[in-house]
Amino acid sequence: MTSYIILYLAVISFISIFVTILDKHNAKKKKQRVPELTLLLLAAMGGSVGMYITMHMIHHKTRKPKFMVGIPLIIVLQVTLCWFLWRFVNG
Repeated sequence: MTSYIILYLAVISFISIFVTILDKHNAKKKKQRVPELTLLLLAAMGGSVGMYITMHMIHHKTRKPKFMVGIPLIIVLQVTLCWFLWRFVNG
């Protein structure tokens, strides 16, 4: 079970990183952008850490409070949820 969770998080992180880089590329080329809701949903689905690191590395969305507050908040919520689930399973 743990290996499936790790695989899922790796895949969703890769997708989040790819989509964040794609949005930055499209912004520079004045092409169609990825909706902000899509980026936030990818973060909420488990790609938050990869997306946050990527955002800082490529300087994308770093001036948007929705992302600079929202993504860390999602990370905190995800870590808290994992801790509670771990405590529940391990009694």
